[in-house]
Amino acid sequence: MERKKYSKRYCKYTEAKIDFIDYKDIEMLKHSLSERYKIMPRRLTGNTKKWQERVEVAIKRARHMALIPYVIDHKKVVENPFKI
Repeated sequence: MERKKYSKRYCKYTEAKIDFIDYKDIEMLKHSLSERYKIMPRRLTGNTKKWQERVEVAIKRARHMALIPYVIDHKKVVENPFKI
C-alpha cells in the first residue's frame, strides 16, 4: 500500500520573523483556530513548538478578554461570531 506524500508544513511565524504574537490581533490568530474556534494542533498548522505555545497563550488571553468565543453552539453555528 502506497503512502500519501504530504507537503512539508512550515511555521508561519518563523517565516514572517515575528517577534511577538499579540492577543488583540485576531486575524493572525485565526490561522490556528478551527471552524468551531478550537485551537488546532501543531501537526495541522505546521507551527514549531515555541510558536505553538505562544499562540495558545495568545488565544487563551483573547478568550479571557472576550475577543474570541470559548464555545460555539452546535445547533446554531454562526459563520462569523465576531460580527454578532
